[in-house]
Amino acid sequence: MKFVDRIEETIRLKNVLSSEESTFVVLYGRRRLGKSTLIKRVLTDNDIYFLADQSEEQHQRALLAKVIAQIFPDFDKLTYPDWETLLRAVNYRTDHKFTLCLDELPYLVEQSPEFPSVLQKLLDEKSLKYNIIVCGSSQNMMSGLFLDYTAPLYGRANVIMKLAPIKTPFIKEALRLNAVEAIEEYAIWGGVPRYWELREGCSSLNDALWHNILSVNGTLYEEPAKLFQDDIKDIVKTSTIMSYVGSGANRLSEIASRCNEPATNLSRPLRKLIDLGFLEREVPFGADEKNSKKSLYKIADPFMSFYYQFVVPNRSFIELNRRFPIEQTMDLHFSEYVSKQWENLCRDSVTGNLINNVLYNKAKRWWGTIINEENKPEQLEIDVIAESLDKKHLLVGECKWTTQENGRLLTAELLRKVNLLPFAKGYTIVPILFLKNSPKNDVGNTMLPSEVLELLK
Repeated sequence: MKFVDRIEETIRLKNVLSSEESTFVVLYGRRRLGKSTLIKRVLTDNDIYFLADQSEEQHQRALLAKVIAQIFPDFDKLTYPDWETLLRAVNYRTDHKFTLCLDELPYLVEQSPEFPSVLQKLLDEKSLKYNIIVCGSSQNMMSGLFLDYTAPLYGRANVIMKLAPIKTPFIKEALRLNAVEAIEEYAIWGGVPRYWELREGCSSLNDALWHNILSVNGTLYEEPAKLFQDDIKDIVKTSTIMSYVGSGANRLSEIASRCNEPATNLSRPLRKLIDLGFLEREVPFGADEKNSKKSLYKIADPFMSFYYQFVVPNRSFIELNRRFPIEQTMDLHFSEYVSKQWENLCRDSVTGNLINNVLYNKAKRWWGTIINEENKPEQLEIDVIAESLDKKHLLVGECKWTTQENGRLLTAELLRKVNLLPFAKGYTIVPILFLKNSPKNDVGNTMLPSEVLELLK
């Protein structure tokens, strides 16, 4: 698959590795994001790349020595009793600056807990002649090693990079899709390049789903459990919470009720899932982020969202290879599922961007009860709402992922709802329709998938 995005990360790595002084670089993030691929793209033939495993420490040193011997002949002829001896031996052998990459550092540290202190000692001496890159998928351990002020390596890194999923527009380029296809596929695979590679190996989206996800032999059939193993001890409880949220239990009280636990017991596991990027806590536009009692929890990652909506409830059918009920479920609910992901993308496209020459703050959703024109309570929801930076404009949006809509009717209904919101008074209202296809009776306020993808770059 074509290598896409990662432009800023590549430039940053190349710049720091090419500096005159030897540097120490930390790169981490969840599995499958292409951390190793990114590193290998910036390394040269004179650099050393070592992938740690879960074997005991003496064996790991022997394996690393064999890799180093490709650059420094006969380096593996000696036995190195500890890590300090090995790293100093490398320093002694080199007469030029190069880069040593230790990938999956958490595996190495599990077997050699003293390694961070050894590395701290060498870095503090400022005598190393080579760069060191360390990389890992355990977000907990990596952040603990380098971001916890009590850790030996705190403050030692020249650069710390947490790799995020690739932005939505690049799936269009990587898989050669049109804008609508790109959004539908992103709703399943998210911004994870390894998933894109698996998709590319199949002739169609449907084939990719059945081959990789909706089969007991699929590469991604047990993917969430594998991701949780890196950072979470109680995988059963975590999977249970994710399942309930994925099936529509979005309020803390609902999640606690289904888990049969007090809500206070769930604060830590929910916080952990948010920190790892698997869940997010949503509050309505204008509500206080910390103290709002109207907060909702939802799955933040598209692949995880798809998995817990379509895989977990259908496990029995998948295990028995019963395709028909799963196909029926997909036919009934897939478009609705994509529409939710489309809403997220539309909000992201507005956030921090210029729309009609007006710059907007973070876009959110709003929901609540208002008193309508007939003086009766009415439940309302606004898909996209954002205040301009100058606080003069209020962008409000309606998102639809359907074949064709009536632009005039949608706009009129959107404006009706907004006029009922007390906090909307005093703004210039900017109504936008975010639609899958061009509407009937277009009133010039429409944004289509291609335009949204452009804003997401």
